[in-house]
Amino acid sequence: MKIFNYIGSAIFFWMVWILIPLIVEITPALINFFILIKKRIVSRTKKKLDFYPEITLIVPVYNSADTLRECIESIVHSDYPNELIYVILVNNESKDNSFEIFQDCQRENPELMINWLNSEQGKSKALNLALFNSAGKYIIHIDSDGTLHPKALKNVVRKFEHESNTHCITGVILTNSKMIDETENFGLRLLRKAEYFEYCQAFLAGRNYQSEFNNIFTMSGAFSAFRKSAILQTQLYNTDTVGEDTHVTFQVREKLKLKVKLCENAFYYVDPIESFDRLYTQRQRWQRGEIEVAHIFLKKDVETLFKGVSNFAVRLLIYDHTFAFPRMIWYFALICLLFLNYPLKLIVFSSLLIYVLYSLSSFLFYLNIIGFMRDFKEERRFYIRKWYLVLIMPLYNFITFWFRFAGIINSIKEDTSWKTRTLTQERAAISDRVSKDFNWIIQLINKIKRKISIGQNNEK
Repeated sequence: MKIFNYIGSAIFFWMVWILIPLIVEITPALINFFILIKKRIVSRTKKKLDFYPEITLIVPVYNSADTLRECIESIVHSDYPNELIYVILVNNESKDNSFEIFQDCQRENPELMINWLNSEQGKSKALNLALFNSAGKYIIHIDSDGTLHPKALKNVVRKFEHESNTHCITGVILTNSKMIDETENFGLRLLRKAEYFEYCQAFLAGRNYQSEFNNIFTMSGAFSAFRKSAILQTQLYNTDTVGEDTHVTFQVREKLKLKVKLCENAFYYVDPIESFDRLYTQRQRWQRGEIEVAHIFLKKDVETLFKGVSNFAVRLLIYDHTFAFPRMIWYFALICLLFLNYPLKLIVFSSLLIYVLYSLSSFLFYLNIIGFMRDFKEERRFYIRKWYLVLIMPLYNFITFWFRFAGIINSIKEDTSWKTRTLTQERAAISDRVSKDFNWIIQLINKIKRKISIGQNNEK
């Protein structure tokens, strides 16, 4: 009888304990894997274009003196004809010598048309000002703190020209692999490698899959492209949210009912993360922007249950936001299971099994990404050599989950702002709050100690 009870409890344990990660993450990963394989098999290289249209590149500038030259040089060295590129550097109250860098680049590259615009109303309004001054058939937005792959612009324009029903495109954002290898601190270097792996999975697996069904939630603000005829039909970049790139994505897809795609062979490189503090504030801001934009566009769908579930963006919001709470409880339930007479070996083994399943899903993405990198030999070699990160990614994703969860909490109790407290500042604030909340206990203990000490002295 004891054997049957044990088997019954074990079966119940596995059903409940593995159900959440199996349904929420691992099963979708398996489905995505096969869809991406199919996409890779049927995808063919687009034919070269006989004619290349004029395009505008918008580059927002804010104290970008350290990176602006390299950014402009990546445009110059692009294989897209320089005489067909109109570059607008839109300055948002820079205090450094960014303007001097612009002047130098303008003199050194007379074949490239570069203009400077001043704006003093924030990034979103600066981008809108540049949009109204743009020219050409396509408008491409890149940040000033990164560089384009030489083939990126041609590949984006080629995708537009071959897919007439595609109106907006997001490129693939990757961190600079050379900077990662040059990082001296072991802990920071490992963090940067994990971030690189995450970006590869997010774009070449996640958004690549979403692109097949017109389900991209956010076009990357660091590298996005539009048909001019499409972007000028929107309300442009919104100033009321930190997720202005997500907001414009929803305008195009939800309001205009146009397609948003990923160009999987257009790479843009950004600097790797500087620290854990920076990672913490970055993920909070992304989560906050997602919630703010969802509130603007999806409020009615969320309130109407059945209509909401049919909307992919609502499903993603439920996964990222609502499911965050049961996932949090699920993590802490590990400790509680010990008090419910579950064997320690069973709990440890189940946790290891779940970790293995997460690693498996990461490995499946790894195989797909190698295929999508076939035309980028240097990046492909770098990525393949980092195979061991497959085993680290579940832990990295676990950490970033808590960072994003902090963004959910802070978005509830704080107003919209680009400035977010770092992990160090949060830790100091928590320590200060705990100290204040329990100060009366410390004072009581000290008071008792003083009375005991006085009593002992009187006895003497």
